[in-house]
Amino acid sequence: MDLGFAGRTVLVTGGSSGVGLATVRMLLDEGARVATCGRRAGALQEIGPHERLHTAVCDVRDPGAVARLVDGVRERFGGLDGLVNNAGQSRMKGFAACTGEDWRDELELKFAGVLNPLQAALPLLRASGNASVVNVNAVLAKEPSPRLITTSAARAGILNLSKSLSTELAADGIRVNSVCLGLVDTGQWTRRHAAAATGESYQEWQAALAADRGIALGRLGRAEEVAYAITGLLSPRASYITGTTVDVCGGISRAIA
Repeated sequence: MDLGFAGRTVLVTGGSSGVGLATVRMLLDEGARVATCGRRAGALQEIGPHERLHTAVCDVRDPGAVARLVDGVRERFGGLDGLVNNAGQSRMKGFAACTGEDWRDELELKFAGVLNPLQAALPLLRASGNASVVNVNAVLAKEPSPRLITTSAARAGILNLSKSLSTELAADGIRVNSVCLGLVDTGQWTRRHAAAATGESYQEWQAALAADRGIALGRLGRAEEVAYAITGLLSPRASYITGTTVDVCGGISRAIA
């Protein structure tokens, strides 16, 4: 199926690794013009040159840097039709271990990672007339973990924000949806396997982890599996979908809605 990305431009934040990188590559394969950013120039260079790819070093917590990023997208491609707010990370701490600074840092990263790109890109998205925003979130937003208390709280706030934005921006022809991840097989899990030094193969260790976390499919997800959901929601073929959440979590979520 042709997803309709020819001639369309999408900005993906945090696109130098993991889910962001998989999304960048998938969008390029679908014929889109793609802009992406990350905090490390070397990682961005590893994506490789492409005539439809624009990269920039940018910390999404810096409004000025994000504004310059969007200016660069406009100069290179002339407009913007999609935005994927993907930059972020998790903080493995319980309440007793969290400081006020932990809470401030986590809330700033999660909210700035959505608000700064959206505010900078909004004029271009409005001009598109058929734009889509996808906020990459986590099932923690609906099923919080005490081991990730700051991240769970921040994720819940972003899910709430996404729903509100979907209503407010609908009149501008901008759809807003969320993709909520479970455990995805990225570099952090291979590092944790190595640090655990259990003697198990990575596949054995991963299966045990999946069983411990209650993942129905018995394994971690793959970055490209998340990218499929993101790309589908960005596509103009999904033009009647807004304000919704797609869980990509292997069945770990037990929430009905």
